[in-house]
Amino acid sequence: IYGMTGGQMAPTTLVGQKTTTSPYGRDKDHCGSPIRIAEMLATIEGSAYIERVAVNSPANIVRAKKAIKNAFECQLAGKGFSLVEVLSNCPTNWGMSPVESMEWLEKNMIPYYPLGVKKDITKEV
Repeated sequence: IYGMTGGQMAPTTLVGQKTTTSPYGRDKDHCGSPIRIAEMLATIEGSAYIERVAVNSPANIVRAKKAIKNAFECQLAGKGFSLVEVLSNCPTNWGMSPVESMEWLEKNMIPYYPLGVKKDITKEV
């Protein structure tokens, strides 16, 4: 579920993942495949800094804070569009405990949405 508060299906909902608007799970044939937003935006001209992070562990939270700082610095310097995509758990709408939802994110979300910098023009030669 991406950027929503009611548990609706979003562009990033995984195939088979149940939501309030897809109670039997996302059907790829009916709804299409999930969208890898960071990879897509990294290909567009004008994007300067694109990174995907997660907030499911202390180490990943530290990485997320650094990525957000980098994105703001790049944007404020006028280098181009910056985006940090944050993978986060939603125990309430996933029907799991907080610990179970963080484990589910690690096992299911991160393999489909790999973490890391997708584009950083400040590091390009």
